[in-house]
This record gives sequence, C-alpha cells and structure tokens, in this order.
Amino acid sequence: MMPVDAVTLAILKGRLEQIADEMDATLFRSAFNPIIAEAHDASHGIYDALSGETLVQGKSGLPIFVGVMAFAVKAVIDKAAGRDGIHEGDVWIFNDPYEGGTHLSDFRLVKPVFRDGKVFCFLASVGHWHDVGGNVPGNYNPAATECFQEGMLIPPVKLFDRGQFRQDVVDIVSANSRLPMSLYGDLNGQINALELGERRMHVLLDEYGAATIAESLAALKARAAEMMRAQIAELPQGTVTAEDFLDNDGIVDEPLKIALDLTIEKDRMVMDFTRSSPACAGPVNISRSTTIAACYVALKHIFGDVPANAGVLEPVEFRIDPDSLLSVKAPKPVGGYTETILRLIDVVFQAVARIAPGPAMACAYGTINALSLAGHRSNGQRWVMFSFFGGGHGAHGGGDGLNHGNAPISTATIPPLEILEAAYPVRFTKWALRPDSGGPGQYRGGLGAIYEIALLEKSADVFLFGERGKYAPRGVVDGGEAAANHFVYEQADGEHSPPMVSKMVGIHITEGQKVRLETPGGGGYGEPATRDPDAVARDVRLGYVTPEKALSDYQVAVADDGTVDRSATMELRSREAAA
Repeated sequence: MMPVDAVTLAILKGRLEQIADEMDATLFRSAFNPIIAEAHDASHGIYDALSGETLVQGKSGLPIFVGVMAFAVKAVIDKAAGRDGIHEGDVWIFNDPYEGGTHLSDFRLVKPVFRDGKVFCFLASVGHWHDVGGNVPGNYNPAATECFQEGMLIPPVKLFDRGQFRQDVVDIVSANSRLPMSLYGDLNGQINALELGERRMHVLLDEYGAATIAESLAALKARAAEMMRAQIAELPQGTVTAEDFLDNDGIVDEPLKIALDLTIEKDRMVMDFTRSSPACAGPVNISRSTTIAACYVALKHIFGDVPANAGVLEPVEFRIDPDSLLSVKAPKPVGGYTETILRLIDVVFQAVARIAPGPAMACAYGTINALSLAGHRSNGQRWVMFSFFGGGHGAHGGGDGLNHGNAPISTATIPPLEILEAAYPVRFTKWALRPDSGGPGQYRGGLGAIYEIALLEKSADVFLFGERGKYAPRGVVDGGEAAANHFVYEQADGEHSPPMVSKMVGIHITEGQKVRLETPGGGGYGEPATRDPDAVARDVRLGYVTPEKALSDYQVAVADDGTVDRSATMELRSREAAA
C-alpha cells in the first residue's frame, strides 16, 4: 500500500479529532452534573486496538484524562484476555484508580469498534461523577487513609455484554451514591457519546477504508515521535534538577517532596523522579500511570506543536520508585491526585527553565481547591455542592500569565456562579481578582481570585482539599513567587483557617455564615526590575498591583494620577542595581 499523502493525512487527522470532539460535546450537553456539563471535567479519545495507546484526543476535554486512559484501555484489554475476550457490543465500566485511573470520582467507559470481525480501535469516555459514596460528599476527603474512605471502587466490568445492558451493575453503583439521579444522567451521557463515536468511526471507515485509516494513525504517531526527538535534540545536553513541595498529606503536617532529575541525551529525555517522597498516609498519592500522564500534559505545554498522541512519549524514559507517592497501589488513598499532578507539572516547568529559558513557563497556581458544601434542604432533600476554583497562570517568555484561569492539567472551565447559585442554596458575595497575587517579574504572573460564599440553608458541612498554602507558586528565570493559597471559614466566634492550612474536613456552618477562598496567582518570569514601568503603572490602574507592591517588587513609583513618576523610578532602580 502506498503511504498516505500529506493532504489526505491532514484531512483524516481533522476528521478523527472531530469524532473525539463530538463525543465531548455530546456528554457536555447531556450530563446532569455541573462539573461535567459546565466545567467540562470529562474527556474522550480513540485508542489502539492492541496496546491501548492514545491515537487521537479531543480538544475540549481534559488532557490528563486522555493520557491516563491509555492505561485504562490496556487494563480492559488485559482483563478481557483473561476472560472470554472482547466482543462486538461490549462496553466496560470502572473507576479503579490503580488500573489506568485517577481517583474514584472519574468513571471510565471503554467500547471496542469492530471492523470485519476484528477490533479496529477502542473509544473511551471518562467523566467526573458528582458523588460516588465514601466518607465525604463530593469525595475529596483530605482525611482519608485508604481508598475505601474515598468512595466505591469498581474494577473493570462489563456494562454491556455483547450488546445486552447490565442493569445490575448500574443498580450497584447507584446504590452507593448520594446523588443517584446525577449519576444516572452522567452515565447515559457517556453511553450516548460512545455510541455516536462508533457511528462516526464507521462512516469514516466506509469512506476511506480501514487500511488507509490505520496507515494514517500510524503516520501521525510516527510524526509526533519524530518531532519530539528533533525538539529534544535542540535542547542543551546534560542533567538539571528541580524540586517543589506539597503542603502536607492531610494526615501528617509535614511537606512532601516532588523531585525531578531531567536529563537530555541527544534526542532522548530521561525523567527521573526517584528522589521524591515515599508513599504517604493521606490522599495525595498517585499511581504510576497518573504520573506518566501528568508528564505527557506538561510536555505538551512545552512542545505545543507536536501532535497529541502516544508518539510524544516514545523518546521519554521514566524512572519512578515503586515505593514513591508517585507510584502507589491499592489501598493507598489517591483522592487528591489533582494536587500532586499539578506539582509534577510545576517541577517539569522549573527543570525546563534551567535548560531552555525560552520555552519555559512559571508555575501556575497549583491547586484546584476542591470545595464541597453539603446538607439538607428544608424539605429534607439532600444537596451536595462540589466545585473547583481558579487561579493565576505562570508568566512566560512571551508575556504575562493568564488571570483567573483553570488548572493547566485541563481545558475545563470554572463553573459559573449563576449555575452554582441556581443549583444549590448558596450565594456568592464575592467573585473577584485578587490584587498582588501574581508573581512579580519582567512578565507578571496571572492573578488569583477571591471567592466568598454565604450559606442560605440552616446548616451545612464544608470540606476543603487544596494546596499551595505553605509553598507559593514559583517564578522562573529570576521571576518572583505568587501569593500563597488562603482559606477562611466563619464561626460564631469569628473567622478561622484550617490547622493544616489547605485541607480540612468537618467544618460546620450555619445560615448566613461564609467561607472564603483566596487563590494563588502564577509565578513571574524574569527579573522584576526589568519590567516596563508603564506596564507596572497600568497594573496599578487596573487594580492588579497595589502602589506599595509596585514600589517594593518592581522599583516603580506610581503617581496619584496612575502614571509613572519617572525620576523617582530611575532613582529606585539605580539604587537597586548598585546594591
């Protein structure tokens, strides 16, 4: 067979990506749960029939899901091989975080696409369900010491067996949720997304033929690997190190180290995490597959023009201690995996900045601040508000960081306050940018946010699972740190903050009392004293930076009318340069 020509390859790449995008859109429009429907905490992709490797991912879902789903599909392939094999009409369901998963809230559905009696590829869907049991409504339990305290654990089982729907499986998972109707809607949305994806794949296969599509998928993977090798080869040779820390594990108030030794050897990259902390008691552990998926996301941020498929990781070797918090097995708790993978991305950014400052980015705000408020309405109905919140992104060599963005593990959005207020008995009394939260630099880090939430029902329990309360997001290339995370909750005797700074369970509030999140900004890029004084003055006028911080961080004096006092600024910067 002749190789696929460049034009046809480009067309098929777009058509395949469109299939994944349509699956994303189908779920987003049909899910009952705002975390999927509004925040887009879900993803779809196309995976290899033999290895489970990522072939194509959608552009609207979470990249971290796409990366880890390759391991999930392989888990299904291996499970089926030990049973009666894969059959047309099968759909597998599971949330096992140690078998190609992330945490128990993320349910995966895997469906084979058959062509001429053989599996041509797999389609996979993953979505964050609102509540899957466990000790804490919403499932982010910072006090968990084993996975059973985080929710129900479902291994890979058949949801459809040769086309026959298994209601017994749905009955089991529904019985273990505080919100079974939300679960029912999300599950059916994922089923419909896979059915649509299968129809679209058959249309494409009918049009071009299985051989041409298979050749194109192989060519796209080879191209990604070739581009990665070429770009790695352009980096300086040698080894650099980077370290960062998690505040604690929610059980023991001691920092946990994430350490990376990054080596460039010709056109290969070695990512060695063996100096990282051992597995911990609390729920910030992650599986090896999650670690690799997080690195995939980080590398795609840095090498943005490389096609998004398994070829990205071909020239990359991973070294991860099996006893590390980056490679745990059941029943170690993993509910707060988001916090750990964000720190992984941070250390990759910091290491790359030491090799090649040009494409480097400063650390983003580094926590999703998983916040849950839960209680009963006056009519006795159960309600659970679970959401995550935004912060500032890191600055880079081309400009300032994004204000109030979502975490760099995803393309998800922050749920709108109008949706949250309509769905739950709460009122946001503040939703604003946080002044002085972006790290100073030649390019300023993005600003974090302030969210203040008042309870409208008689009582509720509050749970927070966050990070960056002690170790602020770092800058790169001499850029400064951002502001750290800060959480406050009201009680009858005034305001309080968690003893472990960023994590707490069992906070009880009553009607009218508030909780407030002040989220971190992103780190700065470059020496702050080299920032354009007019840019600093503009930040002051916009309220991003206070006049006091303009003076202390940037050595820029801003007059009362919001313009630069140039003589005072020259004197300040001359004095700083001479010091």
